[in-house]
Amino acid sequence: MNWYLHVLKNYATFSGRARRKEYWMFFLVHFMILVGLAMLETLIGLPTVISSVYSLAVLIPSLAVGVRRLHDTNRSGFWILINIVPFIGWIIFIVFMALESDSGSNRFGPNPQHAPEP
Repeated sequence: MNWYLHVLKNYATFSGRARRKEYWMFFLVHFMILVGLAMLETLIGLPTVISSVYSLAVLIPSLAVGVRRLHDTNRSGFWILINIVPFIGWIIFIVFMALESDSGSNRFGPNPQHAPEP
């Protein structure tokens, strides 16, 4: 949960680097919240209003942590646009998110694995 809150605190920070753990822990908590909201909406008979509002609220932090994760693998943040390509683009993006961090400093900053965890 600390990683999720850390990403939300860095709401629109597209510069720098995000380690694998930061990205995947954010993704995990985000997914669990979406599942919980979908179940709640089903139980009370609402259309997907609550989950849609939540998804819009965390859109920018999701993009920001994705771009920072791409920076950690020494790729430009524009690689996030690969998600526009169905299936193949999504697979490539998941592979990029799962790759090992660039060891040492790169053009986007120092390696975040050496920084203390939030």
